[in-house]
Amino acid sequence: MPPPSPPAAFGPEHAAAYDQRFAKLAPMRDALHLLIGALLADLPANARILCVGAGTGHELLYLAQKFPQWQFTAVEPSSPMLALCRQKAEASGIAHRCVFHEGYLDSLPPSEPFDAATSLLVSQFVLEPSARVGFFRTIAGRLRPGGFLASADLASDTSSATYRSLLEVWLRLMRETGSPPEQLARMPETYQKDVSILPLDQVSSIITSAGFDTPVLFLQTCLIHAWYARRIPAETEKSA
Repeated sequence: MPPPSPPAAFGPEHAAAYDQRFAKLAPMRDALHLLIGALLADLPANARILCVGAGTGHELLYLAQKFPQWQFTAVEPSSPMLALCRQKAEASGIAHRCVFHEGYLDSLPPSEPFDAATSLLVSQFVLEPSARVGFFRTIAGRLRPGGFLASADLASDTSSATYRSLLEVWLRLMRETGSPPEQLARMPETYQKDVSILPLDQVSSIITSAGFDTPVLFLQTCLIHAWYARRIPAETEKSA
């Protein structure tokens, strides 16, 4: 779960260096996975989990090893990233419990409802708020009523002093991963143009508008914030 670049950058070279580059940030990723595992621990023994924007498969592998009967569907538009995810799953002996879908969620074939979904550092690349609501609504449509969403994104009020301070710390973190100086210099502008960093209450409102109950913020690691929420029944949503 390292901080990503926009999806267009997820080519073969990026995918090959992805895990190695962000290895120094593994404690942040591991804390998120640990808490997601606790959040979902009471799901059925044969739970079905949807990983949206699965990347190279970090959360999938963690959850598959922790819950040995769960089934997973990994959705990822980048062919090189999904190939690495599949390779890891095969090496770990859990590929037989996985479906690998190259593409976006709207092209995933119909299936039985999922018990939970993860979306880690994905929705921040959906720049239009209405489209971001649609993104989460599509996830809600794949979940059973009461199914869990675990979502993490960069979030902050970019007009605030808090954001400016955290961004300085964030850039130092990116320097620790080996980001070159020219990339670090461009990063604030990139975040303004290519990443939708929104205030926390606005992200929460977007998730709620997509058919979930009020999201609960359960983790912050610098600019990364993580929420969980449950899909409300469709009839409840219509009457609200």
